[in-house]
Amino acid sequence: MFINSHSADYVQDLTYSGLIKLLGVDNVIDYHWNKKYHVPYKKYPKNLGYTPGTLLGSLMRRPLKKIDAVVIAASKVSAFESYLEIVDQIPPGVPVVFVDGGDKPGIGQDLDVYGRPELFSAAIQKRPFDIVFKREYNLEHSYDENVYPFPMSFNLDRLPVIPGSYKYDVSFWAVESWDIRTRALTLLEDHYDCRQNGTVRNQVFSKYKRKGLFYLQELSQCRIVLNFRGGGWDTMRYWEAPAVGAFMITQKPGILIPNNFADKSEVVYCKDDLSDLIELCDYYLNNETERERIAENGRQKLITYHADEARAQFLLEQLSKLM
Repeated sequence: MFINSHSADYVQDLTYSGLIKLLGVDNVIDYHWNKKYHVPYKKYPKNLGYTPGTLLGSLMRRPLKKIDAVVIAASKVSAFESYLEIVDQIPPGVPVVFVDGGDKPGIGQDLDVYGRPELFSAAIQKRPFDIVFKREYNLEHSYDENVYPFPMSFNLDRLPVIPGSYKYDVSFWAVESWDIRTRALTLLEDHYDCRQNGTVRNQVFSKYKRKGLFYLQELSQCRIVLNFRGGGWDTMRYWEAPAVGAFMITQKPGILIPNNFADKSEVVYCKDDLSDLIELCDYYLNNETERERIAENGRQKLITYHADEARAQFLLEQLSKLM
């Protein structure tokens, strides 16, 4: 049983798409039923969980007594409310796992932000989680042994046709949700073609010129894609750039990412104070062969270790130890 929120949650949606690919729609029941998983009415990235051909199968329901495992798939109010509706009906031997895809380092801490911390308390008082999968598995935070790192991934089914040519030199199309983003944009906007391509201060998400699959195509046409943390360390851009075959210079995430990209082999990490950012951009703009080799290595690493199926497989491997 996949207890989900209907609001946007990338980790939740990617987990669902990965589980469906591995287990089939007959074996993953979304509760409450989530239209965007079965009807193609959302555009990228809000369609990350959509899986074609699942509509009829998703409407079939099994009684709780036949459920093998329960996944609370998001640190969202609606997901926890749905879980608390049925927690007393879940048989004692059925494992319950929590996928915490929130921005905060504490387990379930995003519910504090939403003003509903009592939901988390009520859930663990009823029944402690057997496993927690944590997106923001912060390197400066301590976690219990049953907590595993679980960063975002990429649904390769969402890849558009990649043009295979360059239009831009250096890009960072992002809102200023963290101080380092403001510093980066201030440093960059009068360098290279940044001002012309929209790598400037005061960007607003609702007014982005590049949306949906067109955004991914545009990302693929950048010689250098930059990435810096937002509300959380883990960003979609960290996975999108390698997925579309783009070369990425990025701030090194302060979270644990198993099989992370290797510096100067699959991505390039800049210093947190950005003191080497311009130097790195200059170097890789002028060394095309090396830049494209790193980009291709990053793409292969993502396909092998960071597709949605790989994340779902890791979840199932840990879950199987309890069953």
